[in-house]
Amino acid sequence: MHPNAVLLDRLFNALNRKDHATMASCYHPDATFHDIAFDLKGRPRIHAMWQMICERSNVTATVTVVHADDGDGRVNVVDDYTFSDTGLPVHNIIESRFKFRDGLIAQHIDLCDPKAWATMALGDGLPGFLAGRIRLIRSIKARWKLWQFGRRQKA
Repeated sequence: MHPNAVLLDRLFNALNRKDHATMASCYHPDATFHDIAFDLKGRPRIHAMWQMICERSNVTATVTVVHADDGDGRVNVVDDYTFSDTGLPVHNIIESRFKFRDGLIAQHIDLCDPKAWATMALGDGLPGFLAGRIRLIRSIKARWKLWQFGRRQKA
C-alpha cells in the first residue's frame, strides 16, 4: 500500500476513534480544507474543526481509499451521524480529494450533494431548502459553531 494511502487510512481511522490530535498530525502545517461549509487554512484551524466534530458528534465514517500516490489521493466516504441542531440522522456520501506534500495532507476537499445533506440535516422545510442552495448560509453557521466551540475550549 502506498504511504499516502496509509496516511488516509490513519486519518479516517482516527475520526472513527474520535482522535482529533492524530487527525491533525496528518495535515501539513499550511494545509487547506474545503467542504460545503468550511474553508480552512492551516493545521490549527483544521485541527479545531476535527476536535469540534470528534467531541460534539457521533459521526462514524465508512471509507474506501480509491487512489493514493505521491501527489494525489481520492477516498469515498460515507458519514453517518445525528445532526446536533435538529436531531435528524444524516447519511452523507462524500468524495474526498487530497493533495500531498512532505508526506502529509496539503489539501483536502470534500465533495457531496449540499441539497441532499441539507434535507437530511435540516429537514424538508425552508431552512433545509435554503441551506441546500446557498453556501453562505452553511458557511456562516459552520464558522459560528467553530467560533463558539473555540470560546468554550478557552473558558
